[in-house]
Amino acid sequence: MPGSNVVIVESPAKAKTINKYLGDDYTVIASFGHVRDLPARDGSVRPDEDFAMEWELGDRSKRHIDEIAKAVKSADRIYLATDPDREGEAIAWHLSELLREKHLSDNRDVQRVTFNEITKSAVQTAMANPRAVSQELVDAYLARRALDYLVGFTLSPVLWRKLPGSKSAGRVQSVALRLICERESEIEIFKPQEYWSIGVGFTTPGGVPFTASLTQLDGKKLDKFGLPNRDAAEAAVARIRPQSFAVSSVERKQSRRNPSPPFTTSTLQQEASRKLGFGATRTMRTAQRLYEGVDIGGETVGLITYMRTDGVSLSQEAIESARSLIGSHYGERYVPGQPRVYKTAAKNAQEAHEAIRPTDLHRRPESVASALEPDELRLYELVWKRTLASQMESAVLDQVAVDIASPSKDVVLRATGSVVVFDGFLKVYQEGRDDAAEDDQQDRRLPAMDEGDALAQGEIAPEQHFTQPPPRYSEASLVKRLEELGIGRPSTYASILQVLQDRNYVRIDKRRFFPEDRGRLVTAFLENFFHRYVEYNFTAELENQLDEISDGKIEWKTVLRDFWTAFDVAVNGTKDLTITQVLTTLDEELGSHFFPAPVEGGHDPRLCPVCREGRLGLKLGKMGAFIGCSRYPECRYTRPLSVANDENGEIQEGPRELGNDPETGLPVTVRRGPYGAYIQLGPLPTPADAAPPPPPVVEEKPADGKKAKPKKKPKDEAPKPKRVSLPKGMAAADVDLDTALKLLALPRAIGNHPETNEEISAGIGRFGPYLKHGSVYKSLTPDDDILSIGINRAVDLLAGAAKKASAPAKALGDHPKTGKPITMGSGRFGPYVKHGSVYASIPKATEPDSVTLEQALELIEAKIAKDAGKKGKAPKEAEATAEGAEAPVKEKKAPAKKAAKAKAPAEAKPEKAPAAKKTTTKAKAPAEAKAEKVPAKKAS
Repeated sequence: MPGSNVVIVESPAKAKTINKYLGDDYTVIASFGHVRDLPARDGSVRPDEDFAMEWELGDRSKRHIDEIAKAVKSADRIYLATDPDREGEAIAWHLSELLREKHLSDNRDVQRVTFNEITKSAVQTAMANPRAVSQELVDAYLARRALDYLVGFTLSPVLWRKLPGSKSAGRVQSVALRLICERESEIEIFKPQEYWSIGVGFTTPGGVPFTASLTQLDGKKLDKFGLPNRDAAEAAVARIRPQSFAVSSVERKQSRRNPSPPFTTSTLQQEASRKLGFGATRTMRTAQRLYEGVDIGGETVGLITYMRTDGVSLSQEAIESARSLIGSHYGERYVPGQPRVYKTAAKNAQEAHEAIRPTDLHRRPESVASALEPDELRLYELVWKRTLASQMESAVLDQVAVDIASPSKDVVLRATGSVVVFDGFLKVYQEGRDDAAEDDQQDRRLPAMDEGDALAQGEIAPEQHFTQPPPRYSEASLVKRLEELGIGRPSTYASILQVLQDRNYVRIDKRRFFPEDRGRLVTAFLENFFHRYVEYNFTAELENQLDEISDGKIEWKTVLRDFWTAFDVAVNGTKDLTITQVLTTLDEELGSHFFPAPVEGGHDPRLCPVCREGRLGLKLGKMGAFIGCSRYPECRYTRPLSVANDENGEIQEGPRELGNDPETGLPVTVRRGPYGAYIQLGPLPTPADAAPPPPPVVEEKPADGKKAKPKKKPKDEAPKPKRVSLPKGMAAADVDLDTALKLLALPRAIGNHPETNEEISAGIGRFGPYLKHGSVYKSLTPDDDILSIGINRAVDLLAGAAKKASAPAKALGDHPKTGKPITMGSGRFGPYVKHGSVYASIPKATEPDSVTLEQALELIEAKIAKDAGKKGKAPKEAEATAEGAEAPVKEKKAPAKKAAKAKAPAEAKPEKAPAAKKTTTKAKAPAEAKAEKVPAKKAS
């Protein structure tokens, strides 16, 4: 192609890969994600001016734009090759607008190209078929961006004024939080119901044992609660024991199980969570690297197709490749007669993209293992297996149901099972489940039996059960639920879930979401005063309208006008709302949570434990919500916003005795300090320990006028008691003496490493539980138990740590001023760049391998400026950039002499709370509008 051509992509990694596929006539340059955005201040979107929007360059975008401008000046054609989704279209539009404003697109051909995979054929085909920037997709982006900005900058300040201590609200974020909080409420009000089942052991005439369950008694079919208590179960056992039994019927039927379709963004996040234990952010970051390319045999190759898609279809080329591979590796029997064609079941698939698949199915996981990091290999293998299985033959199963009856047919039992006749796609892949069935017997195998066979009766086993509450959401099940409701978009789920955790609205424990009390307060406030805007149907309908904009069916400003008219009225309706009214509403809404109904004969949870007269209720102070006595200021009792956990309705604050250490005889206690709960071996506090400190020594001024040196405090000769922090996820209330002694005995020896024969030990340090092998340390994952982890698991974890530790620092170049080297490495807190004694962390959204010397200089200079600001004047607070984010509100600590006032409720002057006052400034408004962006994608 004659002439000079410039191709603009988002990331350096993508630019590096594409550059190898194009000739010398092409210059490929990266924009480093979004180049401009709405300023994080009031007035960036102006409804009164027909939703005019103001844009500004990002902090680090100017240099990148200057480089792009320099490259474009000598070009004849400009190709915008950003990702093939709305966000990629938005970046292409921003670039084209900047080029137009700078008159750099005058007399130059500016075109848009997209490709679903970064392979040589796909890139060259796209370059041969350019198009214009899609205005419909841009309009959908503008509408979404404006909506998220308006919600964030309008609703969050209302929260700050009326509910001090709250962080932010977001259009999709708040709805996801509501789902988590509602599930927790369902669990709290759940009343378990008892029921019994009876299993009976039998032996066939051939001597093969199996078990059947009671299903009918006295001609009546038993449902789940047919045996509601022990008496009913024992009566049924008495009926069964004297009976003889024979096979009354054998029902056999054959069923076919079809494979699941290939991955979309949502299903990839769900399966990676179930099978690999990956969070949504980790999944998308790893998939981004696989998409942009890895070095295989000296060639950079994109291993998977674009990973943000709602489509489940495969290209004809991919289908033919899969069928060929299936036939050659597994046999023609595993190849279905016709290719499988899938259609998306999602309500609003964004674009007609392919599903996520390997770019070349013949590139098997084991053949690329040496070129991939562990996470990359595991995710690639998951995508490869799912794609291949989606084109394989169905599995065939024989399902058997055997009824066993007494001679009079008044007692009937049933045994069920299944046999895999042909494994089909199950040979390669089986989809995981979020929550397995309570009693799943379908995979059990039964012995051969015929009608009329007499059976020998064995053990009768009655079993007590209780109904279980609905399970808390995992990342997988929450993403699935959001998708079912049509809320948000799969490409935004990772950032939304991360924001909820960053705001301390929720926490994850053992891969399940638990709402924090702060999150429940925010949800209750929004449900009571902005109910429409956290309704599932309303949010889903707004998503439908955004999709109609991208399809060209509706004008984007029409959607904004309709939304803003009603939303503005709702916000203005809260102006006269007092904090007392908010407190009353929230106290009624959340009272059952913070003050659970007492058991029969128990004390009133609302009764103040200090004055025994006042009523406990929710209060709001400068630092947020807490629980206090209604008789304030006569009674100054307060406690944190938590549920009481002892018989007196108190939070466990003081030490709790567990028993004595059998070796030393010293008491073992659970205590709570400023950094959480811990175990202590040593004496309980004595009255002397609680005595007030002696009065300060008055310093005498010497005759020469010089200040006398303060007297040194005498050293405490008493030895400090041994202490150990509780591992994250271990509740203080659940700790017993045995567990405490094991924790105090840490570090413990696990065994010797099979290769080095050096000891591996486990302990708890400043950053939590860890493993130690020689000079190598490795933190345990949340799923590992420090008290029970074995040698095999320890060796696996240390293998990854050793590989990471052995990687040498990468030289980026010399500093232009000092001449000293600048290197890149990885440490305890992640990747960093280093110059002399200055260490600067590399942002999470940036791929470390793509960092250039110029970027490193920027990071180092920013770190030096930040450190200088700490020593002198504090730097200006950084502006937030993700959905649900907000500029932090600085909370002033009360001086010591005003400590008593700090606990007092701030009801008298609700509108003058410092936190609320600060949030009204323009510079501190949240940047909710970046809700639909996943940082790992655009700034890599």
